[in-house]
Amino acid sequence: MKASIFDVAKRSGLSVVTVSRVLNGADTVREKNRQKVLDAIKELDYRPSAAARSLARGRTGTIGLIVTTLHDSFFDSVAKEINDALALQGYYLAISVSSGFGNEESHYLIQEDRVDGLILLSPLEEDRFVAELKKRNIPYVLIDNQLQENNSASISVDNFSGGYEATRHLLELGHREIAHLSGQEVFLSTRERRQGFLWAMKEAGLEPFAMEQGVYGVEFGYETAQKWLKSGKLPTALFAGDDHMAIGFINALMREGIQVPRDMSVIGYDDQMLASQLHPLLTTMRQPADHIGLAAVDILLRKMANQNKRMNGIKLKPELIIRQSTAARGE
Repeated sequence: MKASIFDVAKRSGLSVVTVSRVLNGADTVREKNRQKVLDAIKELDYRPSAAARSLARGRTGTIGLIVTTLHDSFFDSVAKEINDALALQGYYLAISVSSGFGNEESHYLIQEDRVDGLILLSPLEEDRFVAELKKRNIPYVLIDNQLQENNSASISVDNFSGGYEATRHLLELGHREIAHLSGQEVFLSTRERRQGFLWAMKEAGLEPFAMEQGVYGVEFGYETAQKWLKSGKLPTALFAGDDHMAIGFINALMREGIQVPRDMSVIGYDDQMLASQLHPLLTTMRQPADHIGLAAVDILLRKMANQNKRMNGIKLKPELIIRQSTAARGE
């Protein structure tokens, strides 16, 4: 038999009114009670009637998600967490893959009455999106925003800390000749990871061995390694701004018989699925996809319930995941 709101109330030990408030994203419920309700919903596999709730609210029951790509296991993990969290609240998720504001699909989502709220994941042309959403009075949340003035509406990872910790890991292993690869300048995360790298190097009284900027991806890492190999000069360690660049770099080294980590240590960023599948297993900075998705949904639903209340953005910590691609210098 399908679980009802009364079953959820009984399982959580709270009133039907409290359960209803949680389902509607009210911010008057204590966090401890909110979690009890969410746990009960999950245990009972409770699914509110989307049609009934939409009719009662005068809403669509749909939340939009705009992403730049889904060819990225980190983005895919965040999207899955968002979808699962929204399903628990009786919402459907509509996804648009957009390279920028001018994309026809993204315009479709932000037209009036298409969605009740919108989540933008690492958006390009962020300023144009935000201006249009404000104009149409659509509640929104940004994940991995590019403009610091939008921090109050964003869920982000402390990329400065991530760049700093990645570099400190290499320094603590005895490396002094450390290089850095970074992605496109348009991304705030690119700039912050690089700043963290430079700060750690400065603290150690060292200059970077080299710094190269390009496009996030395997190809850029591979081509950079080839260029350095031809020059006959390699660092003893590399901090790559994402896992794909790190993997491309390692592939180029391996083709020349240079072993990682024996001859060179490499650390990436994101903890993509490939990081734990290829050999050597990649040391990396993990972004907490589960917490990012849950936080984005929680803030968006609260904004939808009370659009006049100002919400504060959230900054989460990355985690150093030590695997096989880094080792003490000379080992």
